[in-house]
Amino acid sequence: MKDQITPEFIRAIPKSDLHLHLDGSLRLKTLIELAREAKVKLPSNTEAGLRKLVFKDAYKDLPEYLHGFMYTCSVLQDLENLARVAQELVEDNAAEGVRYIEVRFAPQLHVTPTTNVRDVARAVAAGLAAGAKAHNSSKAVKSGEDVPFHFGMILCAMRRFKKGMSPYFADMLRLMEHAPKDEVFAAASLELARAGVELAQEGLPVVGFDLAGEEAGFPPADHWAAYQYAHNHFVRKTVHAGEAYGPESIWQAITQCHANRIGHGTFLFAHDMIQDQKIEDRKKYVEDLANYMAGQRIGVEVCITSNLQTIPAIKKLSDHPIRRMIDHGLSISICTDNRLVSNTTVSREVGLVVESAKLTPAELRRLIVAGFKGAFFHGTFAEKRRFVEAVERRYDALAAPKAAAR
Repeated sequence: MKDQITPEFIRAIPKSDLHLHLDGSLRLKTLIELAREAKVKLPSNTEAGLRKLVFKDAYKDLPEYLHGFMYTCSVLQDLENLARVAQELVEDNAAEGVRYIEVRFAPQLHVTPTTNVRDVARAVAAGLAAGAKAHNSSKAVKSGEDVPFHFGMILCAMRRFKKGMSPYFADMLRLMEHAPKDEVFAAASLELARAGVELAQEGLPVVGFDLAGEEAGFPPADHWAAYQYAHNHFVRKTVHAGEAYGPESIWQAITQCHANRIGHGTFLFAHDMIQDQKIEDRKKYVEDLANYMAGQRIGVEVCITSNLQTIPAIKKLSDHPIRRMIDHGLSISICTDNRLVSNTTVSREVGLVVESAKLTPAELRRLIVAGFKGAFFHGTFAEKRRFVEAVERRYDALAAPKAAAR
């Protein structure tokens, strides 16, 4: 079966990426150019040098993995740079057959003394639109041979932050200096949720709200007010959960934050990580959780390379729970997390899943289509359904020669 799923076929089929961080997915060439213009000192001014020193294939720990964001974020404090990087991200994805992306970023990280959260979001939206326009004006799309490119934006709140991370965070910490830190973090996330709702009402493609950052010790329930506000205004929700903490973090994201999808969810089945002493049958707890998520179609955004690079417990491909997730009937989307930092593409991630989970052609089709069905999508349900149907037709047309050959 495996030889029927070639790298060429994977690259050709329409794909999605629902977990894609803007500041972790720049082109190296662009990073070097923007750093030179902004007078940001990099460890190397060559792509090969940066691959050796910063953006590696393997990292010793999470801090080393996160180190590269210091450089990428430093060049994204400019609206034109944000728009350019967003446009290039669409171009890079479109070139490898990706036809839908949800780009997530923390606008509060990119605020400067002369810009605000709304300026940042509008700049990113403009860049994404410019990239999509180039693809969608092609002859192949207009004739119906190819699938149009769609995108959405997910605004990320931070579980915790420090003054040096941005002027916005410095102001929040100064204005609320006498408040407990968790209240400051919660206030920032609520303000971001309010801005996201306003931008969505303006017509910007804000399709979701997210919570990112250090998971252990910073539970999603601390940001209940922000998620409730987003929920009350029909904004979809995703939460980084089960990446550095156990199943309880995932359940809290679902019950307290109304999560429609879970980012990573790697420790979904890790019953030994459960902290609540009241849970006596821990194996049953994770089975019940997995079955609940499958039944409610709560998606899991799986990022295999990123997990291999940042989670010590995932030492090799076979350690990843992707096959178990599939066997439980979970709605899974295959994602990159960070194209630059993880040195990956959607095509590469799909290939890893095919190898790790030993996918049949039918299973691969279901996974690919599930990515599009799980999209938050900027548009009506009818429009989304037509888009998914177009994806299915394109996929089947590309798979037809293989079926005929068999």
